[in-house]
Formats: sequence, C-alpha cells, structure tokens
Amino acid sequence: MKTLKLFMALTVSVIALSCQSQTRDQQTTTVQELKPITNYGFTIDSVLKHVKTLSSAAFEGRRTGTPGALKAKQYIIETFDALDVKPLLEDFEQPFTFTTGSKTYNAVNVLGLIEGTQYHDKYVVISAHYDHEGIKNGTIYNGADDNASGVGALFAFAEYFKTNPPQHNVILAAFDGEELGLKGAYYYVDNPIIELNNIVLNLNFDMISRSDSHELFAVGTRYSEVLKETVESFENLGKVNLVIGHEGLDSTDNWTNSSDQAAFHNKGIPFIYFGVPDHKDYHEPTDVYENIDQQFLLDAVQTLLSVFTQLDTKQL
Repeated sequence: MKTLKLFMALTVSVIALSCQSQTRDQQTTTVQELKPITNYGFTIDSVLKHVKTLSSAAFEGRRTGTPGALKAKQYIIETFDALDVKPLLEDFEQPFTFTTGSKTYNAVNVLGLIEGTQYHDKYVVISAHYDHEGIKNGTIYNGADDNASGVGALFAFAEYFKTNPPQHNVILAAFDGEELGLKGAYYYVDNPIIELNNIVLNLNFDMISRSDSHELFAVGTRYSEVLKETVESFENLGKVNLVIGHEGLDSTDNWTNSSDQAAFHNKGIPFIYFGVPDHKDYHEPTDVYENIDQQFLLDAVQTLLSVFTQLDTKQL
C-alpha cells in the first residue's frame, strides 16, 4: 500500500517510512480514552468477510495486470452491484496502460457512483487502492492491511448509503496501480469523467486495520479549515485514536504524497488521507488476514464513516 511506515510502539513514539521509501521521524501523541461502539453503520461480518476474501491466496496478491488483480476487479464490481452502487462509467471500469521500466501493465480502475440528495453538482471521491505486491519467488504477498482493509471500507460506505444517501454525490473509487507509483489515481485525475472543479474532496483509505498505538492518522487538514476543524473536534470512537499529523508541519515525515491522495492534492483538490503507521508485516508475505486487528478495523471504518457524515452536511 501506500507509504512505508514503521512499527508504532504503545509509548506512542512513532517511526514510519513512506510508500515512497521516505523516512518518518518520531512523534508523540496523546491517546484519548477508548469508548466502545454500540452501533455500526454497516454489517460488521460483511466487512470482515470482504477483507478476508480479497486477501486470500485465491487472489494471488492482486498484482496489477495479473489474474489475481482481474479477479479482485471482478469481485469489487460484483459487490458494488449487489450494494446498489451505480457505475460511474457504462460498466464500472476505467482501463488504462502504463509502462514502468521495460514492462507495460494493463490496469483497471473500478468507479462507482452514489447520487447525492442536495449538492447535485458536487462530488466527493472516496478511494482505496486494490492492487498489492502479487507473488514474489513463489510466495504470495496477500496485502490484508495493504489494502484489502481500505477496499472493505469502500463496501461499508456503499452499504451505509443504501439507507442513508449522502448529500453530495459520492464516487467510490477502487484504484489500480498504486504500488507501482499511484498510477490509477493519476490516470483518473488526468482523464476525469467528472470535471475536476466539481470534485470538492478526496477521502483516501490505505492501511486501516492495525495499529499498536491505536492511532489512525488524518493527513491533509492543513489545506482546509473545514477539514481541520472537523477532525480536531471529532470525538474518538471505539479502539481508534484519530490524530492529525504527518502533514509537513513538524519534524515527522510528510505523508501528503504517500498514497493516491497525492494525485488529487496535485490538482488542488482538498483531501484527507487516513492510514496507520507501518508495522512489521508491511509489504511482507505475513500481511495476512489473521494478523489484522479486527476490532480496530471495524472501529476505524466507523470512524471514517462518522467523519464523512459530518463533512457531508457542510458546504464543501
């Protein structure tokens, strides 16, 4: 997934590396009291099932252009369809090709649409990349946290919207090619289906299912007072401590360009990137479903959903 992030100790000292192999400095934060969540806006068993399925060996690590990635693409399309998500394009797919080194890749973004009830000319792009590292030397890199977890959150949002339609139009974007240089997100903003000046926000989810310190970082609020005040006033939910940080304002590593939100940021579109620090299984074959923190994942998804619903009521 996104940035190389190193293990975060419970002492709340943070060392992390970005997905672009940047070194992250140390940061100390205050962990609020954890309050259990009694009601989720989605079916918890479904979210867990999706993450487990996408990170199973059957999907062979979802490397861009491989049979595993094509299988993941089809799984996302079928799940969107079952959750009443409309295709943004005729058939959900935005295919593209790119060359890295001497190899050309065939990739596909999966793009769904939820129509808003009030702001009919404004769009929020909610994104998560679905590709991962594939198979290396005969070993599958399953990518449970990176980033089956983020795709699971997209499905949770889709389920929530079935009975709670958003005020803004929402594009649910499962991007391809993130691990190879954020290719899918950049292709999308360079070949927009919706005019970029109608996109008012990007919320990007990349690695949200485990954090030894219980911290989930929100990156990007420095560029928008509305985003900053919303996150700063947010009351933590469940096992998740939502923290503003890694925005280039202190000695910690700047995650602004560490994942797909970079493509939107570079077009001047406000964003929040949500993610956890790297852990010992980051980009290792041990990033499997059994090693995620299921409760943290569920509480993180509810946190993301709650942040969105607060922002959705505002004129972005």
